[in-house]
Amino acid sequence: MKGKSYVYRWLGRLFGLSLAAAMGYAWYAMDRAVPDRVSILENEEERFSFELPFAATILSESREVSLGGESNIPADQITISRNESFSMMAGDQGSYQVELKLLGLIKLKDIQVDVVDTRYAFPCGEPIGIYLKSDGIMVIGTGRITGEDGMEREPAYGKLKSGDYIEAFNGTLLDTKEELIEAVNRSQGEEAVVTVRREGEAIDVSLKPVKSAEGDYKLGAWVRDDTQGIGTITYVDMNGRFGALGHGISDSDTGELVETGEGSLYTTQIMGIEKGSVGSPGLLSGVIYYGPQSRMGEIEKNTNEGIFGTVNQKFLDSLSGEPVEIARRQDVRQGPACIRSSVSGEPQDYAIEIQKVDLNAGHKNKSMVIKVTDPRLLELTGGIVQGMSGSPILQDGKLVGAVTHVFVQDAARGYGILAEDMAAN
Repeated sequence: MKGKSYVYRWLGRLFGLSLAAAMGYAWYAMDRAVPDRVSILENEEERFSFELPFAATILSESREVSLGGESNIPADQITISRNESFSMMAGDQGSYQVELKLLGLIKLKDIQVDVVDTRYAFPCGEPIGIYLKSDGIMVIGTGRITGEDGMEREPAYGKLKSGDYIEAFNGTLLDTKEELIEAVNRSQGEEAVVTVRREGEAIDVSLKPVKSAEGDYKLGAWVRDDTQGIGTITYVDMNGRFGALGHGISDSDTGELVETGEGSLYTTQIMGIEKGSVGSPGLLSGVIYYGPQSRMGEIEKNTNEGIFGTVNQKFLDSLSGEPVEIARRQDVRQGPACIRSSVSGEPQDYAIEIQKVDLNAGHKNKSMVIKVTDPRLLELTGGIVQGMSGSPILQDGKLVGAVTHVFVQDAARGYGILAEDMAAN
């Protein structure tokens, strides 16, 4: 009897755990079925349908967003049954919220409703040279210094961290790593106060430079103040503002998003393509032409959704074709689409398939899974290669997103970002 009681207790615990896991998964599935955000055109109506297993109540917190069920009579609260469709009618532009409750009692989530105007942009797909100046001197890491006495020291160890930005030395503001080197040498080994920006907060660190075997003074820190590379410009909107890459520029050593001081776009020429293969992503290689005559625009922001700024008249004059509508997030669907790329030397549209759309993706630059199906692009590049990030994705005549990442184990497949998320920057 005692043995049976023991078994029953464990069976009860397993049942309880299984029930909790099932309920947790069901809640997760319902949460994923309902988008965190939707967009509605100003003064228009949009219909929606959520795949929910239960009836739900939807409440609008603003009179700028009205709800409509089967009767379609505008209201601030409606009840829908399971997969029943409903409408939202928008007033003035802005961001509002509606609340969704299961069975009218259990709050599932708040949905952000963005009331927007129709936006248009020129889809580009052209490679561009990128130069980015960091906002401060980025610390990559620390290292040992062999002093003039032959002893090894590491003065910055435990004081400077990867991802710090050096802003000043003994109160003197610094802009470049060359200025830092000069300031350290002027110290002649005297203890100094180094001002760094760490996670957005300015702090002072005391450091004593070491005289190296070569006779100069060093902090024992690896630093960088700029980065450059080749990417693809996604679009230029009707105001001359551009979006590119679809993901941020991160430092190659620290993996941290580079905090931007300033930056520029330059003309570039693709010189070669290394095709992607299993376990090895391909690469576009080329030459960036730096100089005033080659400058094509100014970079103002480096974000997780891409780099953004303004192109100059020279770039505007090079645009061809007609602007297209920037799709709203709920317009993007699984199925045929195309990407625009100039990897062949001129802009061409290549067939792809959008295999997955995740409106609630934790990382916005991974909101879509795409697969290259065009035999021309597969022959040329093997699929998606480094340098194609930012290639615009077009579907149903609209700009729906941009290529962001390649799958290392399958060069034909990769991730994309929604165009609406890029255009919000």
